[in-house]
Amino acid sequence: MNARVRLPVHTDQHAPSYYAASANRSLAFPELAGDERADVCIVGGGFSGLNSAIELVRRGFSVVLLEARQIGWGASGRNGGQLIRGVGHDVERFAPVIGDEGVREIKRLGLEAVEIVRRRIEEFAIDCDLTWGYCDLANKPADLAGFAEDAEALRALGYRHELRLLQPGQMHEVVGSERYVGGLIDMGSGHLHPLNLALGEAAAAAALGVRLFERSPVLRIQHGAEALVHTARGRVRAKTLILGCNAYLNDLEPGLGGKVLPAGSYLIATEPLSEEQAQALIPQNMALCDQRVALDYYRLSADRRLLFGGACHYSGRDPADIAAYMRPKMLQVFPQLADVRIDYQWGGMIGIGANRLPQIGRLAEHPNVYYAQAYSGHGVNATHLAGRLLAEAIAGEQSRGFDVFARVPHMTFPGGRHLRSPLLALGMLWYRLKELL
Repeated sequence: MNARVRLPVHTDQHAPSYYAASANRSLAFPELAGDERADVCIVGGGFSGLNSAIELVRRGFSVVLLEARQIGWGASGRNGGQLIRGVGHDVERFAPVIGDEGVREIKRLGLEAVEIVRRRIEEFAIDCDLTWGYCDLANKPADLAGFAEDAEALRALGYRHELRLLQPGQMHEVVGSERYVGGLIDMGSGHLHPLNLALGEAAAAAALGVRLFERSPVLRIQHGAEALVHTARGRVRAKTLILGCNAYLNDLEPGLGGKVLPAGSYLIATEPLSEEQAQALIPQNMALCDQRVALDYYRLSADRRLLFGGACHYSGRDPADIAAYMRPKMLQVFPQLADVRIDYQWGGMIGIGANRLPQIGRLAEHPNVYYAQAYSGHGVNATHLAGRLLAEAIAGEQSRGFDVFARVPHMTFPGGRHLRSPLLALGMLWYRLKELL
């Protein structure tokens, strides 16, 4: 169906996505009413908050988690579902700040992040269609040369999963498109159903003793030796506060909110394809992603729909009709789908940082306030890593990873809330023009 879908900016309900339609469990947590006390209060019910909660409660902390809408409502529950190694972009450029050892640590943690997700799913037997296999797609020969360097660097880090370069004549092994000139297969990355993962982690957190509250947006925070967190009908007093709101932090903590730009990201899902169609499109059922600034990423769902995403918008304006906007992009890759129906279309905000490295740290002016945000498209694994690092830091454990991330400075986007999106849109247009030249 090609019915117009508006983004759910002002509703508590999940986006009208394929994920919401195929969720395998329904959870309902109460709205906060009255006063609660905890060792740690977490604001945000996505992967960052849920995994911080699981890690903390296992270390003996009492935890309250507040979600403004529903668990997994934001990017955690509506993203492309690609679980890909690595965090950040061009990590070597941070060497002047964190040193070569710090760069190596971030690269190592980018591999460990995927293993955290793997272990979480296995431990709690979360049914989220986890499938291993991913391929980076080369749009030009220089991309393929970069893949060879990437593979060598990964092997030098001790990466234990299969990596295999594909030359132009081998691309039919992974994708039924003539658009690419090579690829890099990575069997240590893959794809999953993100909303089912979030719901499974929420159920696990609740079973471990985390107190979760939905439909409880935080209105203001009183800082001090203890943080006092106010919602419309209740308050939480906690020794430590974690802000895991990412693109939806807004003005709750203005100094921090100015360092993350909400950018729109969109997906469509086709009708279920036949086995023959699915096999022709993605023969090995991998997740795939190209290398352009305005990248395409796609995969098959468990019921053989093509889930096709991309078109990150920095302008602050959403397409009036997501399917009409995304379908031509899909057909550029797979023209053979011209007669295939689009059943679902959805989108929402992801958090982008100026330097494309996840922002994980604590507020200098309020040292009992920790944060994790700005995953810039690597959120499925990086959020799980952030939960581990935040818990280690709060528990007073030696956490080299937290220290390395916290040492990286992050620029505040210029122009305030109203100008930062147009300014970044101009910057991204420049990069796209360079890509075409």
